Amino acid sequence: DSSAPNKYASMNPYTTEITGSGSNGRVNKHDIIQHLEARKGDSQNNFESIREDKYELIDKIEPMDHVRKMISSHMIKSRDTSVHVYSTCEVDMTDIVNFRVNNKDSFQSKYQTALTYTPFIIDATIKAVHEYPLINACLEGDNIKYNQNINIGVAVALPDDNLIVPVIKRSEELNFLGLARSTSDLAIRARDNKLMPDEAQGSTFTVTNPGVFGSLFGMGIINQPNVSLLSVGAIHKRPVVKETQYGDVIVSRSMMYLTLAYDHRIIDGAYGTKFLSTIKSKLEKFNLENIKI
Repeated sequence: DSSAPNKYASMNPYTTEITGSGSNGRVNKHDIIQHLEARKGDSQNNFESIREDKYELIDKIEPMDHVRKMISSHMIKSRDTSVHVYSTCEVDMTDIVNFRVNNKDSFQSKYQTALTYTPFIIDATIKAVHEYPLINACLEGDNIKYNQNINIGVAVALPDDNLIVPVIKRSEELNFLGLARSTSDLAIRARDNKLMPDEAQGSTFTVTNPGVFGSLFGMGIINQPNVSLLSVGAIHKRPVVKETQYGDVIVSRSMMYLTLAYDHRIIDGAYGTKFLSTIKSKLEKFNLENIKI
Protein backbone atom coordinates (compact mmCIF):
# COMPACT_ATOMS: atom_id res chain seq x y z
CA ASP A 1 0.00 0.00 0.00
CA SER A 2 1.89 3.05 -1.28
CA SER A 3 -0.34 5.38 0.70
CA ALA A 4 0.72 4.03 4.11
CA PRO A 5 3.31 6.47 5.50
CA ASN A 6 4.54 4.23 8.32
CA LYS A 7 5.64 1.59 5.87
CA TYR A 8 8.31 3.85 4.40
CA ALA A 9 9.12 5.60 7.66
CA SER A 10 10.29 2.28 9.09
CA MET A 11 12.52 1.64 6.08
CA ASN A 12 14.09 5.02 5.43
CA PRO A 13 15.24 7.47 8.13
CA TYR A 14 15.00 10.39 5.70
CA THR A 15 11.22 10.22 5.27
CA THR A 16 10.71 13.01 7.80
CA GLU A 17 12.41 15.33 5.30
CA ILE A 18 10.14 14.39 2.38
CA THR A 19 7.02 16.33 1.45
CA GLY A 20 4.33 13.81 0.64
CA SER A 21 2.25 14.25 -2.50
CA GLY A 22 -0.31 11.61 -1.61
CA SER A 23 -3.66 11.97 0.08
CA ASN A 24 -3.47 14.14 3.22
CA GLY A 25 0.25 14.74 2.58
CA ARG A 26 1.18 11.08 2.77
CA VAL A 27 4.55 9.96 1.40
CA ASN A 28 4.22 7.56 -1.53
CA LYS A 29 6.64 5.56 -3.67
CA HIS A 30 7.02 8.39 -6.18
CA ASP A 31 8.07 10.78 -3.41
CA ILE A 32 10.71 8.33 -2.16
CA ILE A 33 12.19 7.82 -5.65
CA GLN A 34 12.35 11.55 -6.33
CA HIS A 35 14.03 12.16 -2.99
CA LEU A 36 16.69 9.50 -3.59
CA GLU A 37 17.42 10.79 -7.09
CA ALA A 38 17.86 14.32 -5.78
CA ARG A 39 20.33 13.09 -3.15
CA LYS A 40 22.54 11.43 -5.78
CA GLY A 41 23.59 14.73 -7.29
CA ASP A 42 23.54 16.82 -4.16
CA SER A 43 26.50 15.51 -2.14
CA GLN A 44 29.71 17.51 -2.53
CA ASN A 45 32.12 15.27 -0.64
CA ASN A 46 30.47 11.84 -0.73
CA PHE A 47 29.37 12.38 2.86
CA GLU A 48 26.05 13.45 4.32
CA SER A 49 25.26 15.34 7.48
CA ILE A 50 24.33 13.34 10.55
CA ARG A 51 20.78 13.72 11.81
CA GLU A 52 20.73 15.57 15.10
CA ASP A 53 17.00 15.75 15.77
CA LYS A 54 16.91 12.20 17.13
CA TYR A 55 18.66 13.23 20.36
CA GLU A 56 17.11 14.94 23.36
CA LEU A 57 18.62 16.69 26.36
CA ILE A 58 16.97 14.41 28.94
CA ASP A 59 17.98 11.87 31.57
CA LYS A 60 17.70 8.38 30.15
CA ILE A 61 19.62 5.16 29.49
CA GLU A 62 19.47 3.22 26.24
CA PRO A 63 21.54 0.27 24.99
CA MET A 64 23.94 0.63 22.08
CA ASP A 65 22.63 -0.93 18.89
CA HIS A 66 24.41 -3.85 17.23
CA VAL A 67 26.35 -1.71 14.73
CA ARG A 68 27.55 0.66 17.47
CA LYS A 69 28.77 -2.32 19.50
CA MET A 70 30.70 -3.63 16.50
CA ILE A 71 32.31 -0.24 15.88
CA SER A 72 33.23 0.03 19.56
CA SER A 73 34.81 -3.43 19.60
CA HIS A 74 36.69 -2.75 16.37
CA MET A 75 38.10 0.56 17.61
CA ILE A 76 39.19 -0.86 20.97
CA LYS A 77 40.90 -3.75 19.19
CA SER A 78 42.71 -1.33 16.89
CA ARG A 79 43.79 0.89 19.78
CA ASP A 80 45.16 -2.11 21.66
CA THR A 81 46.80 -3.63 18.56
CA SER A 82 48.44 -0.82 16.59
CA VAL A 83 50.98 1.60 18.02
CA HIS A 84 49.46 4.82 16.71
CA VAL A 85 51.71 7.66 15.54
CA TYR A 86 50.49 10.78 13.73
CA SER A 87 51.98 13.17 11.18
CA THR A 88 50.23 16.26 9.75
CA CYS A 89 50.86 18.44 6.74
CA GLU A 90 49.16 21.44 5.17
CA VAL A 91 48.13 21.32 1.51
CA ASP A 92 47.44 24.23 -0.84
CA MET A 93 44.25 23.11 -2.61
CA THR A 94 43.62 26.40 -4.44
CA ASP A 95 44.11 25.08 -8.00
CA ILE A 96 41.88 22.06 -7.35
CA VAL A 97 39.22 24.21 -5.65
CA ASN A 98 39.15 26.64 -8.59
CA PHE A 99 39.04 23.76 -11.07
CA ARG A 100 36.11 22.19 -9.27
CA VAL A 101 34.17 25.46 -9.06
CA ASN A 102 34.61 26.05 -12.78
CA ASN A 103 33.87 22.49 -13.92
CA LYS A 104 31.49 20.82 -11.45
CA ASP A 105 28.36 21.58 -13.48
CA SER A 106 29.79 20.37 -16.80
CA PHE A 107 31.28 17.29 -15.11
CA GLN A 108 27.90 16.44 -13.58
CA SER A 109 26.15 16.99 -16.92
CA LYS A 110 28.60 14.89 -18.92
CA TYR A 111 29.15 12.01 -16.51
CA GLN A 112 26.09 12.15 -14.21
CA THR A 113 28.54 12.13 -11.30
CA ALA A 114 29.29 14.88 -8.80
CA LEU A 115 32.78 16.36 -9.02
CA THR A 116 33.97 16.24 -5.41
CA TYR A 117 37.34 16.58 -3.70
CA THR A 118 37.40 12.91 -2.69
CA PRO A 119 38.70 11.43 -5.98
CA PHE A 120 41.49 14.04 -6.11
CA ILE A 121 42.67 12.93 -2.67
CA ILE A 122 42.32 9.23 -3.44
CA ASP A 123 44.12 9.56 -6.77
CA ALA A 124 47.06 11.33 -5.11
CA THR A 125 47.08 8.71 -2.34
CA ILE A 126 47.21 5.82 -4.81
CA LYS A 127 50.17 7.37 -6.62
CA ALA A 128 51.95 7.93 -3.28
CA VAL A 129 51.33 4.31 -2.22
CA HIS A 130 53.14 3.14 -5.35
CA GLU A 131 56.22 5.00 -4.09
CA TYR A 132 55.79 3.82 -0.47
CA PRO A 133 54.30 0.29 -0.70
CA LEU A 134 54.81 -0.54 2.98
CA ILE A 135 51.87 1.79 3.68
CA ASN A 136 49.68 -0.75 1.85
CA ALA A 137 50.90 -3.76 3.85
CA CYS A 138 49.48 -5.41 6.98
CA LEU A 139 50.75 -7.52 9.85
CA GLU A 140 49.95 -11.20 10.32
CA GLY A 141 51.49 -12.16 13.63
CA ASP A 142 55.22 -11.46 13.31
CA ASN A 143 55.05 -11.41 9.50
CA ILE A 144 54.59 -8.44 7.19
CA LYS A 145 52.10 -9.23 4.43
CA TYR A 146 52.54 -7.10 1.32
CA ASN A 147 49.53 -6.43 -0.90
CA GLN A 148 49.75 -5.97 -4.65
CA ASN A 149 46.35 -4.33 -5.03
CA ILE A 150 45.45 -1.03 -3.40
CA ASN A 151 41.97 -1.41 -1.90
CA ILE A 152 40.92 2.02 -0.64
CA GLY A 153 38.35 2.15 2.16
CA VAL A 154 36.33 5.39 2.28
CA ALA A 155 34.61 6.07 5.62
CA VAL A 156 30.96 7.12 5.25
CA ALA A 157 28.76 8.56 8.00
CA LEU A 158 25.34 6.89 7.97
CA PRO A 159 21.95 8.50 8.65
CA ASP A 160 21.68 6.63 11.97
CA ASP A 161 24.98 8.23 13.11
CA ASN A 162 26.90 4.98 12.64
CA LEU A 163 29.88 4.53 10.32
CA ILE A 164 30.72 2.17 7.49
CA VAL A 165 33.81 1.85 5.29
CA PRO A 166 32.97 0.72 1.74
CA VAL A 167 36.01 -0.32 -0.27
CA ILE A 168 37.17 0.59 -3.78
CA LYS A 169 38.78 -2.70 -4.81
CA ARG A 170 41.85 -2.53 -7.06
CA SER A 171 41.67 1.24 -7.05
CA GLU A 172 45.04 1.47 -8.83
CA GLU A 173 43.30 0.23 -12.00
CA LEU A 174 40.88 3.18 -12.13
CA ASN A 175 41.34 6.56 -13.77
CA PHE A 176 40.02 9.78 -12.22
CA LEU A 177 36.50 9.32 -13.59
CA GLY A 178 36.42 5.75 -12.33
CA LEU A 179 37.42 6.88 -8.86
CA ALA A 180 34.79 9.64 -8.89
CA ARG A 181 32.05 7.23 -9.92
CA SER A 182 33.15 4.54 -7.47
CA THR A 183 33.29 6.85 -4.43
CA SER A 184 29.91 8.39 -5.28
CA ASP A 185 28.24 5.04 -5.94
CA LEU A 186 29.58 3.35 -2.81
CA ALA A 187 28.69 6.31 -0.57
CA ILE A 188 25.12 6.55 -1.90
CA ARG A 189 24.50 2.81 -1.60
CA ALA A 190 26.09 2.73 1.86
CA ARG A 191 23.65 5.37 3.11
CA ASP A 192 20.78 3.50 1.45
CA ASN A 193 21.86 0.21 3.08
CA LYS A 194 22.38 -1.38 -0.34
CA LEU A 195 26.00 -2.50 -0.07
CA MET A 196 26.91 -6.14 -0.50
CA PRO A 197 28.87 -7.53 2.50
CA ASP A 198 32.02 -7.94 0.41
CA GLU A 199 31.97 -4.24 -0.52
CA ALA A 200 32.78 -3.23 3.07
CA GLN A 201 35.68 -5.66 3.53
CA GLY A 202 39.24 -6.11 2.34
CA SER A 203 40.63 -2.58 2.54
CA THR A 204 44.40 -2.10 2.55
CA PHE A 205 44.30 1.66 3.25
CA THR A 206 41.54 3.93 4.56
CA VAL A 207 40.58 7.57 3.98
CA THR A 208 38.23 9.39 6.36
CA ASN A 209 36.95 12.95 5.98
CA PRO A 210 35.98 14.70 9.24
CA GLY A 211 36.55 17.96 7.38
CA VAL A 212 33.19 17.67 5.66
CA PHE A 213 31.61 18.35 9.05
CA GLY A 214 33.87 21.37 9.66
CA SER A 215 36.80 19.78 11.50
CA LEU A 216 40.14 21.47 10.82
CA PHE A 217 41.90 18.12 11.08
CA GLY A 218 41.33 14.69 12.61
CA MET A 219 43.39 12.02 14.36
CA GLY A 220 41.65 8.80 13.41
CA ILE A 221 42.02 5.25 14.70
CA ILE A 222 43.57 2.85 12.19
CA ASN A 223 41.07 0.55 10.50
CA GLN A 224 42.36 -2.98 11.14
CA PRO A 225 44.08 -4.79 9.53
CA ASN A 226 45.40 -1.65 7.79
CA VAL A 227 48.59 -0.09 9.11
CA SER A 228 47.68 3.52 8.20
CA LEU A 229 44.74 5.88 7.85
CA LEU A 230 44.46 9.30 6.21
CA SER A 231 42.23 11.96 7.81
CA VAL A 232 41.15 14.86 5.61
CA GLY A 233 40.42 18.24 7.16
CA ALA A 234 38.18 21.06 5.97
CA ILE A 235 39.30 23.26 3.09
CA HIS A 236 39.33 26.88 4.19
CA LYS A 237 40.67 30.16 2.83
CA ARG A 238 43.30 32.00 4.80
CA PRO A 239 46.27 34.33 4.20
CA VAL A 240 49.44 32.49 3.25
CA VAL A 241 52.99 33.74 2.68
CA LYS A 242 54.28 32.79 -0.77
CA GLU A 243 57.78 33.23 -2.15
CA THR A 244 58.03 34.97 -5.52
CA GLN A 245 60.87 36.31 -7.66
CA TYR A 246 60.00 39.74 -6.25
CA GLY A 247 60.05 38.62 -2.62
CA ASP A 248 57.50 37.24 -0.15
CA VAL A 249 53.84 38.14 -0.64
CA ILE A 250 50.71 37.42 1.39
CA VAL A 251 47.93 35.85 -0.67
CA SER A 252 44.56 34.22 -0.02
CA ARG A 253 44.73 30.45 -0.59
CA SER A 254 42.45 27.47 -0.03
CA MET A 255 44.30 25.35 2.54
CA MET A 256 43.66 21.86 3.93
CA TYR A 257 45.27 19.72 6.65
CA LEU A 258 46.00 16.05 6.06
CA THR A 259 46.81 13.82 9.05
CA LEU A 260 48.25 10.34 8.68
CA ALA A 261 47.87 7.75 11.42
CA TYR A 262 50.33 4.89 11.04
CA ASP A 263 51.32 1.77 12.93
CA HIS A 264 54.74 2.33 14.47
CA ARG A 265 55.32 -1.42 14.70
CA ILE A 266 56.37 -1.44 11.02
CA ILE A 267 56.23 2.19 9.83
CA ASP A 268 58.70 4.68 11.25
CA GLY A 269 58.24 8.43 11.35
CA ALA A 270 60.50 9.17 8.39
CA TYR A 271 58.69 6.71 6.09
CA GLY A 272 55.20 7.80 7.15
CA THR A 273 55.99 11.50 6.89
CA LYS A 274 57.61 11.14 3.46
CA PHE A 275 54.52 9.28 2.26
CA LEU A 276 52.30 12.09 3.56
CA SER A 277 54.51 14.74 1.97
CA THR A 278 54.24 12.89 -1.34
CA ILE A 279 50.44 13.10 -1.20
CA LYS A 280 50.77 16.84 -0.51
CA SER A 281 53.10 17.31 -3.48
CA LYS A 282 50.85 15.37 -5.85
CA LEU A 283 47.77 17.35 -4.81
CA GLU A 284 49.52 20.71 -5.19
CA LYS A 285 50.88 19.66 -8.61
CA PHE A 286 47.78 17.75 -9.72
CA ASN A 287 47.65 17.44 -13.52
CA LEU A 288 44.19 18.88 -14.08
CA GLU A 289 44.56 18.44 -17.85
CA ASN A 290 44.13 14.69 -17.36
CA ILE A 291 40.52 15.24 -16.24
CA LYS A 292 38.44 15.27 -19.39
CA ILE A 293 35.39 17.55 -19.16
